[in-house]
Amino acid sequence: MHFTETELNGAWLIETLPHGDARGSFARTFCTRTFAEHGLVTQFVQHSASHSLKVHTLRGMHFQTAEYAEVKVVSCTRGAIWDVIIDLREGSKNFGRYAGFELSESNNRQLYIPKGFAHGFQTLREDTMVSYLISEFYHPPAASGVRFDDPAFAIEWPAAPSVISEKDQSWPLVRV
Repeated sequence: MHFTETELNGAWLIETLPHGDARGSFARTFCTRTFAEHGLVTQFVQHSASHSLKVHTLRGMHFQTAEYAEVKVVSCTRGAIWDVIIDLREGSKNFGRYAGFELSESNNRQLYIPKGFAHGFQTLREDTMVSYLISEFYHPPAASGVRFDDPAFAIEWPAAPSVISEKDQSWPLVRV
């Protein structure tokens, strides 16, 4: 695995290094030792997946508050997504800034998202699957989010959302 820290300190782009032969390929997607060598969380209590049927489906921008804050490792196992994170850590030099990354079944990328970040994505293809390793148990009262189109963040999405939940459209606007 190849690790590159993003411009939002604490967030990492991880590229798996597949080994191919006549059967296809094999790649390590997680290794406790390698994650620990980079100072990253190595214990994940949940593994979740989402399936989006339509291109330009938008999910986000989600996070868990305070003591329930999560570290996530996100990968796209089918299709492609524009994955977006926003640094919401008070006192961070990058507070209020966002970064976006294309993750796809073919580019072998994962995104390590530390606690204190909002996360969301937009599908770039139909029939897209996303996989998440999550460090904390989901706690519904701690579920929160910010608007995907909040002018405070000025996220440049690839397209207008074709599908978005009512909940994701109604997160409050914030002041950064």
